Amino acid sequence: MPDDPETPSKPSYRYRVYQAAIEACRPAEEEPLKAFQALEARNLEPHILQNQMTSKGYVLIRELLPPEAVSSVLGDVTEVLSAAGWLLRNYAPKQRMANAAAACGDPDPDFKRTYQQVFNLESFHALAHQLTLRNVMTMLVGEQPLIHPKPIGRLIFPHCERLVTHPHQDYEFMGGDRECFTVWIPLHDCPVDAGPLTILEGSHRFGIQDHKRESLHVPEIPAGAALGDGWVGRPLNAGDVLIFHSLTVHAALPNFSDRLRISLDCRFQDARRTLNPSTLVFAGESGKSWENTYSGWHSERLKFYWKRIPLTLSPSKEELARLAE
Repeated sequence: MPDDPETPSKPSYRYRVYQAAIEACRPAEEEPLKAFQALEARNLEPHILQNQMTSKGYVLIRELLPPEAVSSVLGDVTEVLSAAGWLLRNYAPKQRMANAAAACGDPDPDFKRTYQQVFNLESFHALAHQLTLRNVMTMLVGEQPLIHPKPIGRLIFPHCERLVTHPHQDYEFMGGDRECFTVWIPLHDCPVDAGPLTILEGSHRFGIQDHKRESLHVPEIPAGAALGDGWVGRPLNAGDVLIFHSLTVHAALPNFSDRLRISLDCRFQDARRTLNPSTLVFAGESGKSWENTYSGWHSERLKFYWKRIPLTLSPSKEELARLAE
């Protein structure tokens, strides 16, 4: 199989084109995209994490997750994508070389079928429960972190404008308690031209911001309307984790590479705070169920783990029952 063309030590041609395009489109009065303020995994303390989350709305921790754990999940996911025909067959699946003819995204039926296979992977769910990550969650929210049981996979084909994630707040989709956090985990090194996440620093301090919904599959904050202190970004690598508040405005850069960008989101909160029950169940008549998800798993450890934790749901079961009357 062809060698994996790694990112060169100097910026690639695509990267330089991308940077030129960004600068050409940037309003004259807007400052350039600043770099993330990153923390090293070996120097973490609760007060450092909490202070940065309070002031900036995000925490980036470099090299937190074990490389072998991230690589294992990437291998499982790309095997599914390869079998679905999303990847060029003359390359190893982990190289993620995209088959442009197969490009799709939510809500395309082809995407939904393949995505469900990814969601059902045991390793896909287990990554959020890595001890190093759970320890960080404890530093941020206290001794009883609840990891939401439905991680989200981002499977982004290159050169597809309709698949770009525009500015939004996760609270718009979650409900429940606002003191909830998202962990964005790249499953491979993600240079700028592959479309990593960017953060509007300080935007969590402005509360719930207005999202446009009309004629959109996913609500978004109109261009230029988001409130905050300035956008931060730059490359993110396998093993890094980007954690941000539910009210932090964020977006993805476009994927201008020749590969799929593959990442995983998980969310967590203090288990003692209220939880939207939709976090625990599958809506509608999608045919999804936890029984189907768990059918190929080898371990019982993470199955229905949240049922062993006392939770406060809002709306409660009683309130939902009254609404259904």
